[in-house]
Amino acid sequence: MESQYKKIKAIIIPGNGDDNPEDKWFPYVRRELEKLGITVENNKYPDAILARKKYWLPFIKRQGADENTILIGHSSGSVAAMRFAEKNKILGSVLVGAYVSNLGIEDEKKSGYFDAPWNWKAIKENQKWILQFASTDDSFIPISEAREIHKQLDTQYYEYNDKGHFGSHDNKFEFPEMIQAIKNKI
Repeated sequence: MESQYKKIKAIIIPGNGDDNPEDKWFPYVRRELEKLGITVENNKYPDAILARKKYWLPFIKRQGADENTILIGHSSGSVAAMRFAEKNKILGSVLVGAYVSNLGIEDEKKSGYFDAPWNWKAIKENQKWILQFASTDDSFIPISEAREIHKQLDTQYYEYNDKGHFGSHDNKFEFPEMIQAIKNKI
């Protein structure tokens, strides 16, 4: 079974605001997926403060994203994962703290992710599965945003009441639920 995993690559896509690859649950997820034989890209992204689409989507492509790739996005990284999947085939995606609107935030408006309507059909058709993690106590993203994504994409949806923005405040976060959900899909 693990030889099958060796074909799989995972790309961790952080949120905007200059996340470091050693922040949040990123190192934990990398370690756990590598134990399965999955290659993991957990890199510093260009244009890290604004996370603009014109820089991030080509960067995801340059990391080798293809039909054997799992995109794991946090916050605006999940928005990038969805936009990438509109035009590219991938294996699946994991959306953590995802949203569908610019939230009325000026930097989000500048990102370019919200300049066009979402092509939900293409996002679904270009991957085999979508996992989604959201929390009602997320201080950045209203739960209605996550629920809209779930409704549009029919994601495998995990909603919590106590995870906040998934590691944004404590900066030390394990994510065994994600690892198990990924194992169940692959």
